[in-house]
Amino acid sequence: MAETILACKQIKEFALYDSSRCLALRLAVVLHLAKDGFVSDCPGHRGHRQRQSEQRENLLVKRHAFRCTLPALRLSLFLRVRVACHNESKHAMKALLLSQYRKLEITDIPTPALGQDELLVRVAACGICGSDIHGYDGSTGRRIPPLVMGHEAAGVVAELGAEVKGFAKGDRVTFDSTIYCGECANCVRGQVNLCDRRQVLGVSCGDYRRNGAFAEFVVIPARIAYHLPENLSFKEAALLEAVAVGLHAVSLVQIQPGDRALVIGAGTIGLLVQQALAAAGCERVFVADVDPVRLKLSKDLGASATLDSKSDLKTEILRLTNGNGADIAIEAVGITATVAAAINNTRKGGSVVLVGNVSPEVTLPLQVVVSRQITLYGSCASAGEYPRAIELMSSGKINVKPLISAVAPLDEGPRWFERLYAREPNLLKVVLEPGARA
Repeated sequence: MAETILACKQIKEFALYDSSRCLALRLAVVLHLAKDGFVSDCPGHRGHRQRQSEQRENLLVKRHAFRCTLPALRLSLFLRVRVACHNESKHAMKALLLSQYRKLEITDIPTPALGQDELLVRVAACGICGSDIHGYDGSTGRRIPPLVMGHEAAGVVAELGAEVKGFAKGDRVTFDSTIYCGECANCVRGQVNLCDRRQVLGVSCGDYRRNGAFAEFVVIPARIAYHLPENLSFKEAALLEAVAVGLHAVSLVQIQPGDRALVIGAGTIGLLVQQALAAAGCERVFVADVDPVRLKLSKDLGASATLDSKSDLKTEILRLTNGNGADIAIEAVGITATVAAAINNTRKGGSVVLVGNVSPEVTLPLQVVVSRQITLYGSCASAGEYPRAIELMSSGKINVKPLISAVAPLDEGPRWFERLYAREPNLLKVVLEPGARA
């Protein structure tokens, strides 16, 4: 019995990261053994059949023969697996697989099946998000291996489901990262980002597993897809999801003529929020960070003033706002110190939007919030901002090109993940191209 179980386990290793193929292989093992009377020794089958005494005697003889021929059986099954993999290769695709925490590898997996209302998109570019880096080591619990990550992407329609309208093969598209049902109370209210059955591409958690776009192909519902104008490159379009996140954060507050805003954090989201505030009519936008290189980039992108967060930030903000504080503060980091800085530098009656989501919990200066009657907003993903994001990027009002630190083939993904995970200086957005070769 132990040897039979070992054979099953070894065959499973040939397809460790493809659950459908693993199942097929396990069934193949069971059928192969059943043919020679060994099925009662396979895991999960012992005790399911009562054999008569003469069958038991025959089984003992065959069991001895099986032990003698076990190496040949392993080889036979391995060759069958190789043939099956070869036959399947025309339906396989290359993907960057998180096989275990902090281990990424290029492998072949089946091309995803297409539903009636879905698009099969050949991925041209996919950005590495900060949430992917935080999930890479398991710290968030939302990238449980094995998983193909990636949710900031664009590409070309390769196939369409029978019920899809408005798209054709060859269309250049981008798509939302949030897959919403369109039927729950939140979706009906237009808050699709809060859908009760919400899934996110490239995320696996306790509730669901959805492979993402670090692969040659990805399947998406047609309702989350958008046509991409010709003047936007695929690598730029890979930042549309982040632009939509920034626009959603800004949309939560009513910007008035003459408003002055403070952005805490000059990472990708912070720099896009900065531009979204300016596009929405903010008179002055101040940006605070600890990294001088990012602050220079912020200034180049039009910040009214850039501030070192390690200095006396409150004194500087009061000086820049005639002693009042910022009308709006948008926090794009997500730790206690930066949340407190956003609140402490907001004027009485002002608003603070929390976008950063690094820490599960933070400590708030509660008395400041209450006594100064500051309104706090949480901002989650986006909710219909993609068309506006496409418009602003196409017109040049939001510029993402300076935020792209590198564009690389998918094959180089493991190396770039490690560099981002190590917090290598001067890296913002890295875009991977599944169709490119190293």
